[in-house]
Amino acid sequence: MDPSTLEAMKAALRCPVIGPQDAEYSRARTVYNAMIDKRPAAVVGCADAADAAAAVDFIRDNGLELAVRGGGHSGPGLCLVEDGVTVDLSAMRRIEVDPVARTARADGGCRLRELDHATHEFGLATPGGIVSTTGIGGLTLGGGHGYLNRTYGLTVDNLLGADVVLADGSFVSVSETDHPDLFWALRGGGGNFGVVTSFTYRLHPVDTLGFVITLWPVDGTREVLAWYRDFLPRAPEDVYAYFALFVVPPVPPFPEELHGQRMCGIVGCHTAEPDRVEAAFTSVREPGPPTFHFTAALPYPAVQSMLDPIIPAGYQWYWRGDFFDRIPDAALDVHLRYGEHIPTPLSLMHLYPVDGAAHRVAPDDTAWSHRDAVWSAVFAGVDPDPANAGTIRQWCVDYWQEMHPHSMGGSYVNFMGEDEGRDRVRNTYGDHYDRLARVKRTYDPDNLFRANQNIEPARNP
Repeated sequence: MDPSTLEAMKAALRCPVIGPQDAEYSRARTVYNAMIDKRPAAVVGCADAADAAAAVDFIRDNGLELAVRGGGHSGPGLCLVEDGVTVDLSAMRRIEVDPVARTARADGGCRLRELDHATHEFGLATPGGIVSTTGIGGLTLGGGHGYLNRTYGLTVDNLLGADVVLADGSFVSVSETDHPDLFWALRGGGGNFGVVTSFTYRLHPVDTLGFVITLWPVDGTREVLAWYRDFLPRAPEDVYAYFALFVVPPVPPFPEELHGQRMCGIVGCHTAEPDRVEAAFTSVREPGPPTFHFTAALPYPAVQSMLDPIIPAGYQWYWRGDFFDRIPDAALDVHLRYGEHIPTPLSLMHLYPVDGAAHRVAPDDTAWSHRDAVWSAVFAGVDPDPANAGTIRQWCVDYWQEMHPHSMGGSYVNFMGEDEGRDRVRNTYGDHYDRLARVKRTYDPDNLFRANQNIEPARNP
């Protein structure tokens, strides 16, 4: 962007427009993943949907590149675009809860911690992720899975409506009855269709969870994962647990003698009756006596924020993901080998369950395309030191490449990197891709919204 265009943008928009010469620029272009070092030509700080619409109009009319930022948690940094303009919603954080109707309307810049805080006051929640600093926008548009999804479905299964600024600058409210094709596409299709300025969610009775962490030495990975692959799918839908390979951090509730040790284990909860968590997980001793077993009754926001201090913003991140419908014996050996060689204290692998209530939604009801998946895996290299960026990236890529032949071929879109290619996006959306491309042609025929895991507009009617 040349200086005159930047000045014209500042004059045309009522909201802050931050350019490279402005004192706030370094902060404005900083995102959660410190591995991302993109330099947009401008960051537009929106206060409301009108600001977003005006920004879209200016960007489109001047032939500029556009990205949208909500919480700034995008692993590959898709909320920034080099030499383009970021439409930043992070100042838009208003939340309205209707405890009688059990709904919440939240602005597109909200993070999970704010949504959870607002709804928890009424003993309610909607399914979200497992890190409370995550933005609700990217999480929801990608599908959204977390502690509540076996009981109440994915985040998109609980989305009742959304407000969207389209590529032509117009504003629409979408739901099952208004623009139903666009509403379908938003539920899993990522940021391909517009700037979503607010989301309306269905809420459920959620207050205190029965929380559990059980750990074994990493050399027991094969036995523990073999037990887990049978236990979890057969467990009641009120029972949730993800499998993890990680290095024990020096924080409570872990005893000092375990700090820094590579371990395997499960992290989970009982969503309905906290006092039943021990009974629900009695079989955790079947793979062998655990080294550490912890249960507690915790408020839902406390469970959601447990990882926040361990992996704060500003660290190096590189991740890949895949969906799995089974865990064959050959995969057990792969997990063991990479678990034994976790390269840095914060690198990890998680297998998140995406079954239960999520399987009761018909495959074609939302753009989320893997209703038959049982697990969503993330292979994540994490470290505060930029000198280790290559190491964590290589571990992640190698691990993913060895596991990919056992996968379903597609990934949770929010766990995809920027460098995975067009075929990977098509495989992720599977049979839904062509329908998504047709919706894209209707609402964004020139592909203005392409700083994402991009779905190109269909060429033919």
